[in-house]
Amino acid sequence: MADIKIRDLDTVRINSEEEISTAAHALHEISMKAGFRAAPAHDIADKRTPVDHEGNVLASSVFGWGEDESAWWRNSRIALDSPITSACRFESEPFWVNEDGFRTKVPNRYIDGIDLKNFATRAMTPAAIVVPIHMAFGKIGAVSFNPLDVDVTDLSTLYAKHADVLGIYARTFIVSYVQVMGAKQALPPGSRLSKREVECLRWAAIGKTDLEISMIMARSRAAVRFHIHNASTKLDAVNRSQTVFKAAQLGYISLNN
Repeated sequence: MADIKIRDLDTVRINSEEEISTAAHALHEISMKAGFRAAPAHDIADKRTPVDHEGNVLASSVFGWGEDESAWWRNSRIALDSPITSACRFESEPFWVNEDGFRTKVPNRYIDGIDLKNFATRAMTPAAIVVPIHMAFGKIGAVSFNPLDVDVTDLSTLYAKHADVLGIYARTFIVSYVQVMGAKQALPPGSRLSKREVECLRWAAIGKTDLEISMIMARSRAAVRFHIHNASTKLDAVNRSQTVFKAAQLGYISLNN
């Protein structure tokens, strides 16, 4: 397998929707040169995967993954079931993994505790080098580099040789993709949480239920739900926990109290 080096990052950097396919092809070629097929995810909490400006799924149209129902990008539960996805929430540097465990640059006790039972089935790959990509607003993307030879499950040599370079290319691709395509769903520049929304989230952050918050604030339970739902919409959050997390990331509330 050929060496890969950082040459021109602009080949995988996306500046407009029309450039997505070209950048994806460049990342695909880099991956294949190193002996891997890339599996990109712009948001591990989103069952959708990256698409080009015409809506074509890059996983199949560029990266060569199958169209059948067993394809990883069609599996809506992979975000919950895959040990790889779980690890991306606790690690920010490239790592490699197989059924025998996770290998990181620096020991990480959090991912060491992740259940690897039936790894290949749940992760939909026998082994992979994974690049977690932590971005603004608490969003986490990832690119999994899966060996072309499915019989290769010891990636220690390939990891030492390629992980850092693949990490730079993967991060550049995903971050620029989110900046271009995420603009339609991102937090509007003029959007601000209201006083009531912030107050509800502050109580939610310390574990109070809607009923408890309604009693503390002397508001109806429906009103509390309304304010939290509005905050979730404004912050483009998928659930209550992510709403609280994003509000903390933006400085509306503190998670230390």
